Amino acid sequence: MNTTSAAARNPAPVSPAVTKTVIGTVKGPGENGNQYVFITADNRYVKIGEFVYYEVQEDDQRTGNSWQILGKISARCLIDHLPDRIFADTEVSPETIAALIGFTDEKPEIYEVTVDVIGYFDSTLGFMNPRKTPDPGARVYLADDARLQQVLNKKQPGTVGSAHIGTLLLRAGETVPIALDVKELVSTHMAILAGTGSGKSYTAGVLVEELLLPYNRAAVLIFDPHGEYSTLTEMQGHPVFQADDGYSPTVKVLTPEDIHIRISSLDYADILILLPEMSDRQQSILNKAYGLLRKPHRGDYRWDVQDLIAAVYEADTQTDEEGNEKAGSSARALEWKLERLQRSPYFHPFNHLSPKDLFEPGQVTVLQMNEISQEEQQVICAAVLRQANNARMDTQKDRIGPDDENYLPYPIFILLEEAHRFAPAHEPSRCKAVIRTILSEGRKFGLGVGLITQRPGKLDSDVLSQCMSQFIMRIVNPVDQESLKYGVEAAGRDLLKELPALTKGQIIIAGACVNTPVLCKVRKRLTQHGGETLDAPELWQNYFQSHRVREREIQQAPVSRRGRSQTVRGVSIE
Repeated sequence: MNTTSAAARNPAPVSPAVTKTVIGTVKGPGENGNQYVFITADNRYVKIGEFVYYEVQEDDQRTGNSWQILGKISARCLIDHLPDRIFADTEVSPETIAALIGFTDEKPEIYEVTVDVIGYFDSTLGFMNPRKTPDPGARVYLADDARLQQVLNKKQPGTVGSAHIGTLLLRAGETVPIALDVKELVSTHMAILAGTGSGKSYTAGVLVEELLLPYNRAAVLIFDPHGEYSTLTEMQGHPVFQADDGYSPTVKVLTPEDIHIRISSLDYADILILLPEMSDRQQSILNKAYGLLRKPHRGDYRWDVQDLIAAVYEADTQTDEEGNEKAGSSARALEWKLERLQRSPYFHPFNHLSPKDLFEPGQVTVLQMNEISQEEQQVICAAVLRQANNARMDTQKDRIGPDDENYLPYPIFILLEEAHRFAPAHEPSRCKAVIRTILSEGRKFGLGVGLITQRPGKLDSDVLSQCMSQFIMRIVNPVDQESLKYGVEAAGRDLLKELPALTKGQIIIAGACVNTPVLCKVRKRLTQHGGETLDAPELWQNYFQSHRVREREIQQAPVSRRGRSQTVRGVSIE
Protein backbone atom coordinates (compact mmCIF):
# COMPACT_ATOMS: atom_id res chain seq x y z
CA MET A 1 0.00 0.00 0.00
CA ASN A 2 1.34 3.45 -0.88
CA THR A 3 1.72 5.21 2.46
CA THR A 4 1.59 8.62 0.80
CA SER A 5 -1.84 8.09 -0.66
CA ALA A 6 -5.03 9.64 0.65
CA ALA A 7 -6.23 6.20 1.74
CA ALA A 8 -3.19 5.78 3.97
CA ARG A 9 -3.43 9.26 5.46
CA ASN A 10 -7.04 8.79 6.53
CA PRO A 11 -8.67 6.02 8.54
CA ALA A 12 -10.77 3.48 6.76
CA PRO A 13 -14.49 4.27 6.66
CA VAL A 14 -16.65 2.70 9.33
CA SER A 15 -18.10 -0.52 7.96
CA PRO A 16 -21.83 -0.99 8.48
CA ALA A 17 -21.19 -4.74 8.99
CA VAL A 18 -19.28 -4.11 12.23
CA THR A 19 -21.42 -4.67 15.31
CA LYS A 20 -21.36 -1.56 17.48
CA THR A 21 -21.93 -1.59 21.21
CA VAL A 22 -23.57 1.63 22.40
CA ILE A 23 -22.77 2.30 26.06
CA GLY A 24 -23.90 5.90 26.60
CA THR A 25 -24.97 9.33 25.38
CA VAL A 26 -22.84 12.48 25.33
CA LYS A 27 -23.87 15.07 27.90
CA GLY A 28 -21.38 17.80 26.98
CA PRO A 29 -17.76 18.96 27.34
CA GLY A 30 -15.58 18.09 30.34
CA GLU A 31 -13.36 20.29 32.50
CA ASN A 32 -10.89 20.95 29.68
CA GLY A 33 -11.03 21.10 25.89
CA ASN A 34 -9.76 17.55 25.52
CA GLN A 35 -12.55 15.92 27.53
CA TYR A 36 -16.21 15.14 27.18
CA VAL A 37 -18.79 13.63 29.53
CA PHE A 38 -21.37 10.98 28.73
CA ILE A 39 -24.28 9.51 30.68
CA THR A 40 -24.91 5.79 31.04
CA ALA A 41 -26.92 3.38 33.13
CA ASP A 42 -24.66 0.44 32.29
CA ASN A 43 -21.87 0.00 34.84
CA ARG A 44 -20.40 -3.01 33.04
CA TYR A 45 -18.19 -1.14 30.56
CA VAL A 46 -17.35 2.11 32.35
CA LYS A 47 -13.97 1.08 33.80
CA ILE A 48 -11.08 3.47 34.27
CA GLY A 49 -8.76 3.03 31.28
CA GLU A 50 -11.40 1.50 28.99
CA PHE A 51 -11.47 2.67 25.35
CA VAL A 52 -14.58 4.20 23.80
CA TYR A 53 -15.27 6.29 20.71
CA TYR A 54 -17.73 8.62 19.07
CA GLU A 55 -18.15 9.29 15.35
CA VAL A 56 -17.88 12.52 13.35
CA GLN A 57 -18.17 13.09 9.62
CA GLU A 58 -15.12 13.94 7.54
CA ASP A 59 -14.84 17.47 6.20
CA ASP A 60 -15.32 16.09 2.70
CA GLN A 61 -19.02 15.17 2.77
CA ARG A 62 -18.79 13.51 -0.66
CA THR A 63 -16.87 10.52 0.68
CA GLY A 64 -19.53 9.69 3.26
CA ASN A 65 -16.80 8.44 5.61
CA SER A 66 -16.66 9.12 9.32
CA TRP A 67 -13.92 9.22 11.91
CA GLN A 68 -13.91 7.08 15.02
CA ILE A 69 -12.57 9.45 17.67
CA LEU A 70 -11.03 7.18 20.28
CA GLY A 71 -10.98 8.17 23.93
CA LYS A 72 -10.07 6.69 27.30
CA ILE A 73 -12.30 6.73 30.37
CA SER A 74 -10.53 8.72 33.08
CA ALA A 75 -13.25 9.18 35.75
CA ARG A 76 -16.79 8.16 36.61
CA CYS A 77 -19.32 9.32 39.14
CA LEU A 78 -22.69 7.96 40.33
CA ILE A 79 -25.09 10.89 39.92
CA ASP A 80 -28.50 9.28 40.42
CA HIS A 81 -29.74 6.18 42.23
CA LEU A 82 -32.42 4.94 44.62
CA PRO A 83 -32.85 7.03 47.78
CA ASP A 84 -30.28 6.30 50.47
CA ARG A 85 -33.05 5.37 52.93
CA ILE A 86 -33.81 2.29 50.82
CA PHE A 87 -30.30 0.94 51.42
CA ALA A 88 -30.37 1.58 55.20
CA ASP A 89 -32.36 -1.51 56.16
CA THR A 90 -30.11 -4.51 55.50
CA GLU A 91 -32.96 -6.96 56.19
CA VAL A 92 -35.02 -5.87 53.19
CA SER A 93 -33.96 -5.98 49.56
CA PRO A 94 -33.74 -2.50 47.94
CA GLU A 95 -35.52 -3.92 44.87
CA THR A 96 -38.49 -4.94 47.05
CA ILE A 97 -38.84 -1.46 48.53
CA ALA A 98 -38.47 0.13 45.10
CA ALA A 99 -41.28 -2.08 43.76
CA LEU A 100 -43.58 -1.14 46.68
CA ILE A 101 -43.23 2.58 45.96
CA GLY A 102 -43.81 2.03 42.26
CA PHE A 103 -40.20 2.38 41.05
CA THR A 104 -39.81 -0.35 38.41
CA ASP A 105 -36.72 0.73 36.43
CA GLU A 106 -34.33 -2.23 36.02
CA LYS A 107 -31.25 0.05 36.23
CA PRO A 108 -31.97 2.92 38.58
CA GLU A 109 -28.30 3.97 38.79
CA ILE A 110 -27.05 6.64 36.39
CA TYR A 111 -23.32 7.35 35.91
CA GLU A 112 -21.54 10.41 34.61
CA VAL A 113 -18.35 9.28 32.84
CA THR A 114 -15.41 11.49 31.81
CA VAL A 115 -13.45 10.60 28.68
CA ASP A 116 -10.05 11.97 27.62
CA VAL A 117 -9.93 12.23 23.81
CA ILE A 118 -7.05 10.42 22.10
CA GLY A 119 -8.08 11.03 18.48
CA TYR A 120 -8.52 9.07 15.31
CA PHE A 121 -5.73 6.79 14.14
CA ASP A 122 -3.65 7.72 11.10
CA SER A 123 -1.49 4.87 9.80
CA THR A 124 1.47 7.18 9.13
CA LEU A 125 1.14 9.84 11.81
CA GLY A 126 -0.41 7.92 14.68
CA PHE A 127 -3.27 9.40 16.67
CA MET A 128 -4.58 12.75 15.41
CA ASN A 129 -6.99 14.90 17.40
CA PRO A 130 -9.42 16.58 14.97
CA ARG A 131 -10.59 19.01 17.67
CA LYS A 132 -14.18 18.12 16.87
CA THR A 133 -16.01 17.61 20.13
CA PRO A 134 -19.11 15.40 20.16
CA ASP A 135 -22.49 17.06 20.16
CA PRO A 136 -24.78 16.55 23.17
CA GLY A 137 -26.90 13.49 22.49
CA ALA A 138 -24.24 11.79 20.35
CA ARG A 139 -23.82 8.08 20.95
CA VAL A 140 -20.72 6.69 22.67
CA TYR A 141 -19.56 3.24 21.55
CA LEU A 142 -17.28 0.64 23.12
CA ALA A 143 -14.17 0.19 20.95
CA ASP A 144 -14.11 -3.32 19.46
CA ASP A 145 -11.20 -5.72 20.00
CA ALA A 146 -9.98 -5.90 16.41
CA ARG A 147 -9.83 -2.12 16.07
CA LEU A 148 -7.97 -1.76 19.37
CA GLN A 149 -5.36 -4.33 18.35
CA GLN A 150 -4.77 -2.35 15.17
CA VAL A 151 -4.50 1.13 16.69
CA LEU A 152 -2.84 0.48 20.07
CA ASN A 153 0.13 -1.46 18.70
CA LYS A 154 2.82 0.16 16.60
CA LYS A 155 3.86 -3.36 15.58
CA GLN A 156 1.54 -6.33 15.26
CA PRO A 157 2.40 -9.47 17.28
CA GLY A 158 4.83 -11.84 15.61
CA THR A 159 6.17 -9.36 13.07
CA VAL A 160 9.82 -8.33 12.82
CA GLY A 161 10.57 -5.68 15.43
CA SER A 162 7.62 -6.54 17.71
CA ALA A 163 7.54 -7.71 21.33
CA HIS A 164 4.34 -9.40 22.50
CA ILE A 165 4.28 -8.36 26.15
CA GLY A 166 0.73 -9.43 27.05
CA THR A 167 -2.93 -8.54 26.55
CA LEU A 168 -5.22 -5.59 27.25
CA LEU A 169 -6.17 -5.87 30.91
CA LEU A 170 -9.77 -4.65 30.68
CA ARG A 171 -10.84 -7.14 28.01
CA ALA A 172 -11.83 -10.64 29.15
CA GLY A 173 -10.41 -13.67 27.40
CA GLU A 174 -7.10 -12.05 26.37
CA THR A 175 -8.67 -10.93 23.11
CA VAL A 176 -6.48 -7.85 22.49
CA PRO A 177 -2.74 -8.67 22.37
CA ILE A 178 -0.33 -5.83 23.16
CA ALA A 179 2.86 -5.76 21.10
CA LEU A 180 5.62 -3.19 21.60
CA ASP A 181 7.79 -1.51 18.99
CA VAL A 182 11.28 -2.91 19.69
CA LYS A 183 13.00 -0.20 17.65
CA GLU A 184 11.56 2.50 19.90
CA LEU A 185 11.98 0.38 23.01
CA VAL A 186 15.73 -0.13 22.67
CA SER A 187 16.71 3.13 21.00
CA THR A 188 14.82 5.60 23.20
CA HIS A 189 15.48 3.57 26.39
CA MET A 190 12.98 2.10 28.85
CA ALA A 191 12.28 1.79 32.56
CA ILE A 192 10.44 -0.93 34.51
CA LEU A 193 9.17 0.57 37.77
CA ALA A 194 7.46 -1.63 40.36
CA GLY A 195 7.18 -2.35 44.04
CA THR A 196 8.60 -5.49 45.62
CA GLY A 197 6.77 -8.62 44.48
CA SER A 198 4.85 -6.90 41.67
CA GLY A 199 6.61 -8.87 38.93
CA LYS A 200 9.21 -6.49 37.54
CA SER A 201 11.88 -9.18 37.00
CA TYR A 202 9.24 -11.49 35.52
CA THR A 203 8.25 -8.74 33.06
CA ALA A 204 11.90 -8.14 32.21
CA GLY A 205 12.24 -11.86 31.50
CA VAL A 206 9.29 -11.69 29.09
CA LEU A 207 10.93 -8.76 27.28
CA VAL A 208 14.24 -10.61 26.99
CA GLU A 209 12.43 -13.64 25.58
CA GLU A 210 10.79 -11.43 22.96
CA LEU A 211 14.12 -9.82 22.07
CA LEU A 212 15.70 -13.25 21.50
CA LEU A 213 12.84 -14.76 19.46
CA PRO A 214 13.57 -15.30 15.75
CA TYR A 215 11.78 -12.10 14.68
CA ASN A 216 14.21 -9.94 16.74
CA ARG A 217 17.52 -11.79 17.48
CA ALA A 218 18.87 -8.96 19.64
CA ALA A 219 22.25 -8.53 21.35
CA VAL A 220 21.44 -8.16 25.07
CA LEU A 221 23.49 -7.76 28.26
CA ILE A 222 21.91 -8.04 31.73
CA PHE A 223 23.48 -6.80 34.96
CA ASP A 224 22.06 -9.28 37.46
CA PRO A 225 22.81 -8.36 41.11
CA HIS A 226 20.65 -11.17 42.56
CA GLY A 227 21.22 -14.08 40.16
CA GLU A 228 17.61 -14.12 38.92
CA TYR A 229 18.17 -14.52 35.17
CA SER A 230 20.11 -17.79 34.91
CA THR A 231 16.88 -19.60 33.95
CA LEU A 232 17.03 -17.86 30.56
CA THR A 233 19.35 -20.70 29.54
CA GLU A 234 16.13 -22.66 28.88
CA MET A 235 15.80 -20.67 25.64
CA GLN A 236 18.66 -22.72 24.19
CA GLY A 237 17.10 -25.66 22.38
CA HIS A 238 13.54 -24.48 23.12
CA PRO A 239 11.49 -25.10 19.94
CA VAL A 240 9.69 -21.72 20.11
CA PHE A 241 13.02 -19.89 19.81
CA GLN A 242 14.30 -21.86 16.82
CA ALA A 243 13.91 -20.75 13.21
CA ASP A 244 13.90 -22.55 9.87
CA ASP A 245 17.26 -21.00 8.92
CA GLY A 246 18.95 -22.71 11.89
CA TYR A 247 18.79 -19.78 14.30
CA SER A 248 18.73 -20.58 18.01
CA PRO A 249 19.58 -18.05 20.73
CA THR A 250 22.72 -18.27 22.85
CA VAL A 251 22.60 -17.61 26.60
CA LYS A 252 25.94 -16.89 28.28
CA VAL A 253 25.79 -16.77 32.11
CA LEU A 254 28.93 -15.28 33.66
CA THR A 255 29.37 -15.96 37.37
CA PRO A 256 31.52 -13.69 39.56
CA GLU A 257 34.48 -16.03 38.91
CA ASP A 258 34.17 -15.24 35.17
CA ILE A 259 34.14 -11.45 35.58
CA HIS A 260 37.49 -9.77 34.93
CA ILE A 261 38.07 -6.09 34.18
CA ARG A 262 41.48 -4.97 32.96
CA ILE A 263 43.11 -2.59 35.43
CA SER A 264 44.24 -0.25 32.66
CA SER A 265 40.62 0.26 31.52
CA LEU A 266 39.80 1.99 34.84
CA ASP A 267 40.02 5.73 35.25
CA TYR A 268 41.21 7.63 38.32
CA ALA A 269 37.72 7.89 39.88
CA ASP A 270 37.20 4.12 39.45
CA ILE A 271 40.40 3.37 41.32
CA LEU A 272 39.59 5.91 44.02
CA ILE A 273 36.27 4.23 44.92
CA LEU A 274 37.96 0.81 45.17
CA LEU A 275 40.54 1.95 47.73
CA PRO A 276 40.01 2.49 51.47
CA GLU A 277 39.40 6.01 52.72
CA MET A 278 42.36 8.28 51.95
CA SER A 279 43.60 11.66 53.09
CA ASP A 280 43.57 14.64 50.75
CA ARG A 281 47.34 14.35 50.27
CA GLN A 282 47.08 10.67 49.37
CA GLN A 283 44.37 11.44 46.82
CA SER A 284 46.54 14.20 45.34
CA ILE A 285 49.55 11.86 45.06
CA LEU A 286 47.40 9.13 43.46
CA ASN A 287 45.94 11.56 40.94
CA LYS A 288 49.41 12.80 40.01
CA ALA A 289 50.66 9.22 39.70
CA TYR A 290 47.74 8.27 37.44
CA GLY A 291 48.57 11.23 35.20
CA LEU A 292 52.27 10.27 35.09
CA LEU A 293 51.32 6.73 34.14
CA ARG A 294 49.11 7.68 31.20
CA LYS A 295 50.61 10.94 29.96
CA PRO A 296 53.43 9.61 27.72
CA HIS A 297 51.30 6.82 26.25
CA ARG A 298 48.70 6.85 23.53
CA GLY A 299 46.28 4.20 22.30
CA ASP A 300 45.80 0.82 23.95
CA TYR A 301 48.45 1.05 26.68
CA ARG A 302 48.08 -1.66 29.33
CA TRP A 303 49.48 -1.25 32.82
CA ASP A 304 48.96 -3.03 36.12
CA VAL A 305 48.93 -2.15 39.81
CA GLN A 306 52.71 -2.43 40.15
CA ASP A 307 53.16 0.17 37.41
CA LEU A 308 50.79 2.46 39.32
CA ILE A 309 52.71 1.88 42.57
CA ALA A 310 55.95 2.83 40.82
CA ALA A 311 54.28 6.02 39.56
CA VAL A 312 53.07 6.75 43.12
CA TYR A 313 56.64 6.63 44.43
CA GLU A 314 57.74 8.88 41.59
CA ALA A 315 54.96 11.35 42.39
CA ASP A 316 55.79 11.36 46.11
CA THR A 317 59.56 11.61 45.82
CA GLN A 318 61.01 14.34 48.02
CA THR A 319 64.50 15.87 48.19
CA ASP A 320 66.08 16.49 51.58
CA GLU A 321 68.44 19.33 52.54
CA GLU A 322 71.46 17.33 51.36
CA GLY A 323 69.96 16.76 47.92
CA ASN A 324 69.07 13.11 48.47
CA GLU A 325 65.77 11.82 47.10
CA LYS A 326 63.47 9.77 49.31
CA ALA A 327 59.91 8.54 49.14
CA GLY A 328 57.32 10.33 51.25
CA SER A 329 55.08 8.63 53.77
CA SER A 330 52.04 8.83 51.47
CA ALA A 331 53.68 6.54 48.91
CA ARG A 332 54.12 3.72 51.41
CA ALA A 333 50.50 4.06 52.58
CA LEU A 334 49.24 4.06 49.00
CA GLU A 335 51.35 1.03 48.15
CA TRP A 336 49.60 -0.97 50.89
CA LYS A 337 46.16 0.13 49.65
CA LEU A 338 46.96 -0.57 46.00
CA GLU A 339 48.25 -4.04 46.83
CA ARG A 340 44.84 -4.69 48.36
CA LEU A 341 43.32 -3.78 44.98
CA GLN A 342 45.76 -6.13 43.30
CA ARG A 343 44.36 -9.02 45.35
CA SER A 344 40.82 -8.42 44.04
CA PRO A 345 39.68 -11.33 41.83
CA TYR A 346 37.72 -9.00 39.52
CA PHE A 347 40.46 -6.61 38.33
CA HIS A 348 43.28 -8.16 36.34
CA PRO A 349 46.43 -6.95 34.50
CA PHE A 350 45.51 -8.76 31.26
CA ASN A 351 42.19 -10.66 31.39
CA HIS A 352 39.20 -8.59 30.32
CA LEU A 353 35.55 -8.85 29.32
CA SER A 354 35.65 -7.03 26.01
CA PRO A 355 32.56 -5.93 24.05
CA LYS A 356 33.16 -8.85 21.66
CA ASP A 357 32.83 -11.23 24.61
CA LEU A 358 29.61 -9.67 25.87
CA PHE A 359 27.62 -8.85 22.75
CA GLU A 360 26.48 -10.75 19.69
CA PRO A 361 23.16 -10.76 17.81
CA GLY A 362 21.00 -13.61 19.05
CA GLN A 363 22.85 -13.74 22.37
CA VAL A 364 21.94 -12.65 25.88
CA THR A 365 24.81 -12.34 28.36
CA VAL A 366 23.99 -12.40 32.07
CA LEU A 367 26.54 -10.85 34.45
CA GLN A 368 25.79 -12.38 37.84
CA MET A 369 27.07 -9.97 40.49
CA ASN A 370 25.40 -11.35 43.60
CA GLU A 371 28.72 -12.08 45.39
CA ILE A 372 30.41 -8.80 44.51
CA SER A 373 30.58 -5.81 46.85
CA GLN A 374 28.58 -2.66 46.11
CA GLU A 375 31.71 -0.62 45.30
CA GLU A 376 33.09 -3.26 42.94
CA GLN A 377 29.69 -3.60 41.24
CA GLN A 378 29.70 0.15 40.61
CA VAL A 379 33.15 0.10 39.03
CA ILE A 380 32.50 -3.03 36.94
CA CYS A 381 29.24 -1.57 35.63
CA ALA A 382 30.84 1.81 34.87
CA ALA A 383 33.75 0.19 33.04
CA VAL A 384 31.52 -2.09 30.92
CA LEU A 385 29.06 0.70 30.05
CA ARG A 386 31.84 3.14 29.20
CA GLN A 387 33.62 0.65 26.95
CA ALA A 388 30.38 -0.44 25.23
CA ASN A 389 29.48 3.19 24.53
CA ASN A 390 32.94 3.93 23.14
CA ALA A 391 32.86 0.72 21.10
CA ARG A 392 29.59 1.62 19.36
CA MET A 393 30.75 5.19 18.82
CA ASP A 394 34.14 4.24 17.39
CA THR A 395 32.63 1.50 15.19
CA GLN A 396 29.97 3.82 13.78
CA LYS A 397 32.59 6.46 13.00
CA ASP A 398 34.94 3.88 11.39
CA ARG A 399 37.70 4.56 13.90
CA ILE A 400 38.27 0.85 14.55
CA GLY A 401 38.10 -2.29 12.42
CA PRO A 402 37.08 -5.95 12.87
CA ASP A 403 40.43 -6.85 14.45
CA ASP A 404 39.82 -4.56 17.43
CA GLU A 405 38.33 -6.18 20.58
CA ASN A 406 35.95 -3.22 20.84
CA TYR A 407 34.53 -3.59 17.32
CA LEU A 408 30.70 -3.69 17.56
CA PRO A 409 29.03 -3.42 14.13
CA TYR A 410 25.47 -3.92 15.45
CA PRO A 411 23.11 -2.24 17.94
CA ILE A 412 23.12 -3.50 21.53
CA PHE A 413 20.75 -3.37 24.51
CA ILE A 414 21.72 -3.36 28.21
CA LEU A 415 19.38 -4.13 31.12
CA LEU A 416 20.28 -2.81 34.58
CA GLU A 417 18.55 -4.54 37.50
CA GLU A 418 18.33 -2.55 40.76
CA ALA A 419 19.03 0.60 38.74
CA HIS A 420 18.73 2.83 41.81
CA ARG A 421 22.01 1.30 43.01
CA PHE A 422 23.84 2.45 39.90
CA ALA A 423 22.14 5.85 39.45
CA PRO A 424 20.98 6.92 42.94
CA ALA A 425 19.01 10.14 43.27
CA HIS A 426 21.01 12.04 45.88
CA GLU A 427 24.29 10.14 46.19
CA PRO A 428 27.52 10.07 44.16
CA SER A 429 27.91 7.10 41.84
CA ARG A 430 30.53 5.94 39.35
CA CYS A 431 27.83 4.78 36.92
CA LYS A 432 25.52 7.78 37.03
CA ALA A 433 27.51 10.02 34.67
CA VAL A 434 28.05 7.15 32.21
CA ILE A 435 24.35 6.24 32.24
CA ARG A 436 23.36 9.86 31.67
CA THR A 437 25.72 10.06 28.69
CA ILE A 438 24.34 6.87 27.14
CA LEU A 439 20.71 7.94 27.69
CA SER A 440 21.31 11.29 26.00
CA GLU A 441 23.59 10.13 23.16
CA GLY A 442 23.21 6.35 22.84
CA ARG A 443 20.33 6.57 20.38
CA LYS A 444 22.66 7.95 17.70
CA PHE A 445 25.03 5.00 18.02
CA GLY A 446 22.61 2.11 18.57
CA LEU A 447 23.05 1.61 22.32
CA GLY A 448 19.85 1.19 24.33
CA VAL A 449 19.44 0.91 28.09
CA GLY A 450 16.67 -0.57 30.21
CA LEU A 451 16.42 0.37 33.90
CA ILE A 452 14.63 -1.85 36.42
CA THR A 453 13.95 -0.66 39.97
CA GLN A 454 11.57 -1.17 42.88
CA ARG A 455 12.31 2.30 44.24
CA PRO A 456 11.74 4.93 41.52
CA GLY A 457 11.91 7.62 44.22
CA LYS A 458 15.56 6.67 44.81
CA LEU A 459 16.43 6.69 41.10
CA ASP A 460 18.04 9.83 39.69
CA SER A 461 15.26 11.99 38.21
CA ASP A 462 17.33 13.05 35.16
CA VAL A 463 18.03 9.40 34.36
CA LEU A 464 14.38 8.40 34.74
CA SER A 465 13.09 11.31 32.64
CA GLN A 466 15.22 10.21 29.65
CA CYS A 467 13.58 6.77 29.46
CA MET A 468 10.95 7.28 26.78
CA SER A 469 9.14 3.97 27.38
CA GLN A 470 7.79 3.16 30.83
CA PHE A 471 6.47 -0.05 32.36
CA ILE A 472 4.81 0.76 35.67
CA MET A 473 3.52 -1.88 38.06
CA ARG A 474 1.97 -1.78 41.51
CA ILE A 475 3.61 0.90 43.69
CA VAL A 476 2.26 1.73 47.14
CA ASN A 477 5.01 3.93 48.58
CA PRO A 478 3.81 7.60 48.37
CA VAL A 479 7.33 8.93 47.69
CA ASP A 480 7.74 6.58 44.73
CA GLN A 481 4.26 7.44 43.42
CA GLU A 482 5.03 11.15 43.61
CA SER A 483 8.31 10.73 41.71
CA LEU A 484 6.44 9.17 38.78
CA LYS A 485 4.31 12.27 38.23
CA TYR A 486 7.41 14.20 37.20
CA GLY A 487 9.59 11.47 35.73
CA VAL A 488 6.94 9.64 33.68
CA GLU A 489 4.92 12.20 31.77
CA ALA A 490 3.49 9.88 29.13
CA ALA A 491 1.53 7.68 31.52
CA GLY A 492 -1.03 10.35 32.38
CA ARG A 493 -2.40 11.19 35.79
CA ASP A 494 -5.54 9.11 35.26
CA LEU A 495 -3.65 5.81 34.91
CA LEU A 496 -1.18 6.60 37.68
CA LYS A 497 -4.13 6.71 40.07
CA GLU A 498 -4.55 2.99 39.37
CA LEU A 499 -1.10 2.03 40.71
CA PRO A 500 -2.16 0.89 44.22
CA ALA A 501 -4.99 -1.20 42.74
CA LEU A 502 -2.82 -3.14 40.29
CA THR A 503 -2.10 -6.76 41.18
CA LYS A 504 0.87 -8.97 40.31
CA GLY A 505 1.48 -9.13 36.58
CA GLN A 506 -0.67 -6.08 35.76
CA ILE A 507 1.18 -3.18 34.23
CA ILE A 508 0.78 0.30 32.76
CA ILE A 509 2.72 0.66 29.50
CA ALA A 510 3.34 4.15 28.20
CA GLY A 511 5.68 6.08 25.96
CA ALA A 512 7.34 5.61 22.60
CA CYS A 513 6.86 1.82 22.32
CA VAL A 514 3.02 2.04 22.12
CA ASN A 515 0.63 4.41 20.38
CA THR A 516 -1.12 5.37 23.63
CA PRO A 517 -0.79 4.32 27.30
CA VAL A 518 -2.50 1.01 28.08
CA LEU A 519 -3.29 -1.23 31.03
CA CYS A 520 -1.84 -4.64 30.25
CA LYS A 521 -1.71 -8.15 31.70
CA VAL A 522 1.78 -9.60 31.22
CA ARG A 523 1.85 -12.86 29.28
CA LYS A 524 3.16 -16.13 30.72
CA ARG A 525 6.89 -16.65 30.37
CA LEU A 526 8.25 -19.34 28.07
CA THR A 527 11.13 -19.99 30.48
CA GLN A 528 11.02 -20.35 34.25
CA HIS A 529 11.24 -17.31 36.49
CA GLY A 530 14.37 -17.27 38.63
CA GLY A 531 13.23 -14.66 41.14
CA GLU A 532 10.39 -16.44 42.93
CA THR A 533 9.94 -15.62 46.62
CA LEU A 534 11.05 -18.43 48.94
CA ASP A 535 8.23 -20.29 50.69
CA ALA A 536 9.51 -19.97 54.27
CA PRO A 537 6.76 -22.04 56.01
CA GLU A 538 7.26 -24.94 53.59
CA LEU A 539 11.03 -24.87 54.09
CA TRP A 540 10.59 -24.82 57.86
CA GLN A 541 8.30 -27.85 57.65
CA ASN A 542 10.81 -29.68 55.44
CA TYR A 543 13.46 -29.20 58.10
CA PHE A 544 11.57 -31.62 60.38
CA GLN A 545 10.96 -34.37 57.83
CA SER A 546 12.13 -37.71 59.20
CA HIS A 547 14.82 -38.35 56.60
CA ARG A 548 16.26 -34.87 57.09
CA VAL A 549 16.31 -35.31 60.86
CA ARG A 550 18.14 -38.63 60.38
CA GLU A 551 20.68 -36.99 58.05
CA ARG A 552 21.44 -34.32 60.65
CA GLU A 553 21.83 -36.95 63.39
CA ILE A 554 24.36 -38.82 61.27
CA GLN A 555 26.29 -35.66 60.43
CA GLN A 556 26.35 -34.50 64.05
CA ALA A 557 27.16 -37.89 65.61
CA PRO A 558 30.63 -38.02 67.24
CA VAL A 559 33.24 -40.07 65.44
CA SER A 560 33.90 -43.25 67.41
CA ARG A 561 37.52 -43.65 68.42
CA ARG A 562 39.23 -46.96 68.19
CA GLY A 563 40.59 -48.14 71.49
CA ARG A 564 44.34 -48.39 72.00
CA SER A 565 45.60 -51.83 71.05
CA GLN A 566 47.11 -53.98 73.75
CA THR A 567 50.71 -55.09 73.35
CA VAL A 568 53.05 -57.48 75.09
CA ARG A 569 56.70 -56.65 74.87
CA GLY A 570 55.99 -54.29 71.93
CA VAL A 571 53.92 -56.82 69.93
CA SER A 572 50.14 -56.27 69.42
CA ILE A 573 48.01 -59.10 70.73
CA GLU A 574 44.83 -58.02 68.78
